[in-house]
Amino acid sequence: METINASDFRARCLAILDRVSATGERIVITKRGRPVAELGPASGTGPEYPQLELKGTVTVVGDILGPVVPEDHWDSLEQ
Repeated sequence: METINASDFRARCLAILDRVSATGERIVITKRGRPVAELGPASGTGPEYPQLELKGTVTVVGDILGPVVPEDHWDSLEQ
């Protein structure tokens, strides 16, 4: 993993971002010799909607449109 000073990173930011994108390598950015950030390739190239990740994981059992409580019990629900 390469280490680069923050001032050098600022001067060559776009070129460094292009290199990280192309190679996938990670770069540690330091300030006064101490690591302050780590730059790596973006991890989220997933679906546009997070809900799409759940597609195909649900199994429908029974009638999903009908009432939860049977009709003959409706009177007992009144107070």
